[in-house]
Amino acid sequence: MIPTALTIAGSDPSGGAGIQADLKTFSALKVYGMAVIAALTAQNSVKMRRVTEVSASMLADQIDAVVEDISPLALKTGMLLTATNVEVVASKVRQYALPNLVVDPVTASSSGAVLLNPDAIDKLRHQLIPLAIVVAPNLDEAQILTGRKIHTPDDMEEAALRIHEYGVRNVYIKGGHLAGDAVDVFFDGEQFTRLAHARIEGPDPHGTGCVLSAAMAAYLARGETVASAVRYAKEFVTGAILHALHLGAGRGPCDPLGIV
Repeated sequence: MIPTALTIAGSDPSGGAGIQADLKTFSALKVYGMAVIAALTAQNSVKMRRVTEVSASMLADQIDAVVEDISPLALKTGMLLTATNVEVVASKVRQYALPNLVVDPVTASSSGAVLLNPDAIDKLRHQLIPLAIVVAPNLDEAQILTGRKIHTPDDMEEAALRIHEYGVRNVYIKGGHLAGDAVDVFFDGEQFTRLAHARIEGPDPHGTGCVLSAAMAAYLARGETVASAVRYAKEFVTGAILHALHLGAGRGPCDPLGIV
């Protein structure tokens, strides 16, 4: 039987991030991918034109339709946009006891467009994150979740401790926005691990956070431990960045299919 994974996230019609990047990642890692769309965007490599929500009832119906037929061995969330949609996802995770939840707490696009409404942040902290096996914020998202500025790997460790207090079992903070080497911090509730890779020269490609969290879910669906899943996911997204595609007039996408 092929492993199964579900993504609940926003759609990127240009294919570089969101649902589209998640499904490419699942396929690259030999996992059968399913997708529930929580929000719609009109975007390309240059800019975000528009963001709109999917209704809570449609979101709930999509999850029911998938899970009642094909049970995922792991799932990830990305862009959820509204407080109501965060509540729906948390409710469905509890209702079906869905395993191996990876939360990518997407709050904004790289161009600054809001992808999580301000009134949804507290819902994310206290309803969805406690259900996760791992939460994987970038630096900006970790600062929003903790209310603290982050400038160094030591600051990242302090932020991981604070996020862990929300009830999540493991915290993975992405350090790609720090100067110098790309250092990520993983906290398993007992000890810290720093995962470092020399910074790859060139513009930051589109979709790296989506690919990383989708890879974590895929490896968990394949039966890896959390510690192994985050390490393999870091290696996978590094390969996707190395194979980034020069498409469009703006930030081209990383390519999860380029390393297959």
